[in-house]
Amino acid sequence: MTGRQHIAWHARARGLRDLSFATTLAERFGAVLDRPARELSKGNRQKVGLVLAFMSRPDLLVLDEPTSGLDPLMRAEFGRLARELVAEGKTVFWSSHELDEVQRLADRVAIIKQGRLIATETVEHLRAATPQTVRARFAAPIDPSVFAGIDGVSVTSSDHGTVQLQVTGAIGPALRVIAGHGPVDLTAQHAGLDELFLSYYREPAAPESSHAR
Repeated sequence: MTGRQHIAWHARARGLRDLSFATTLAERFGAVLDRPARELSKGNRQKVGLVLAFMSRPDLLVLDEPTSGLDPLMRAEFGRLARELVAEGKTVFWSSHELDEVQRLADRVAIIKQGRLIATETVEHLRAATPQTVRARFAAPIDPSVFAGIDGVSVTSSDHGTVQLQVTGAIGPALRVIAGHGPVDLTAQHAGLDELFLSYYREPAAPESSHAR
C-alpha cells in the first residue's frame, strides 16, 4: 500500500471523512504518499506514520520514539505539532531516548527502570532538584580547602586557578567565598536531563516484593 492508501484505510477505520488535516500534515512533513511504504526510507515511513497518528486529532496520542529517523527540521516540526495539539487540550504521551528533545518539549517526565516507575515530575522540578555544577576561574591558583565546611558543596576538580564545585541546595555561600577570591570567570548550571537519567540508573534497584504478581 502507498502512503495515500494507508491514510484512506485509517480514515475509513476511524470514520473520518474530512482528510484536509491529513493533507496538511503530509505537506508539513513532506511525506511521500504515492509510493509503496515498503520502498520508502525509514525517515519517510516515519513521516507517514506521524500523519496517520495525528490525522484524527485524538484526545490521547501515545507514541514510541516518534522522531526516530527524522532530520532536525522534521524533529522541530514534530515538536511544533505536538505543542499545537497540547494547546487544544489534547495529551501527547511519548517514550524517547532523545533526552535533549524530551527536555525541550515535555511538560512532565517519567523515568522507568527495570519495569518500575521511579520518578514522575515536571522537567523544571527534576532539574531544580539536581546538583549544580559551578566552575570558577581565578587570576591565581587558590587553595580549594577554602570551600571545606560549606554545607552541600564539594570540590570536584581544581587545576591552575580553576575550581569546579558540585553544589546541592543554596548556592549563595559558595558564591560568597568565590567572590572573596577575585574570580575572573564564573559559570553555573544544573545537570541536564541525560545526567539526571544516568544518576537514577546508577542507583541500585529497589528489591522486588515477594508478594508481587
